[in-house]
Amino acid sequence: MGRSPCCEKAHTNKGAWTKEEDERLVAYIRAHGEGCWRSLPKAAGLLRCGKSCRLRWINYLRPDLKRGNFTEEDDDIIIKLHSVLGNKWSLIAGKLPGRTDNEIKNYWNTHIRRKLLSRGIDPVTHCPLRPSPTDCTESLDKRSAKEQRENNINNNNDSSRSSNEDERRQWRCPDLNLELCLSMPFEQQPEAEKEGLGGCFSCRLGVKRGSDCCFSSPEQHSVHL
Repeated sequence: MGRSPCCEKAHTNKGAWTKEEDERLVAYIRAHGEGCWRSLPKAAGLLRCGKSCRLRWINYLRPDLKRGNFTEEDDDIIIKLHSVLGNKWSLIAGKLPGRTDNEIKNYWNTHIRRKLLSRGIDPVTHCPLRPSPTDCTESLDKRSAKEQRENNINNNNDSSRSSNEDERRQWRCPDLNLELCLSMPFEQQPEAEKEGLGGCFSCRLGVKRGSDCCFSSPEQHSVHL
């Protein structure tokens, strides 16, 4: 269930306040204080909404309002507070006596926002809109250092792979050649030849050199059959 309206708006005045209405509102508040804004219009003899009376008093009629333009010092205070508080205008107004939240909000949107944009500052984040040359130089230096580290790592990996390949070549097992032959024994016995018996199975073991079948320090083994 919503909140009921503060007054009968069908029987209230709208639009700009007249000088007579301002005088009635000021006289009543000076005599009785602000009190309840819902009942104040009727008690003061005003055909106005309670909210309208409250805003008129706070923003235009109260005696402690500070008139005149904002100073450079006021601008700096508003910018610093806005960077911390954001669009909390009532809290910002609390740090500037005599200024209303509505007044500060309007001044921000019409003046300070444009001032920050002209300086290249984002009025929302209060950060530079474009990176400065110093930031660009630092970014390039960081990128160059990163690329240099990556190149060093790649070079170290290549060197490690090359040394591993050289080591594998150095300890590579040489190619072996096995030559097998079947022949008659060197010392033939006449009886065996006559009978067609006997034989010799021999083999040689050695290291193969090049494309020809050369042997380095071959060892020959024979078996007589």
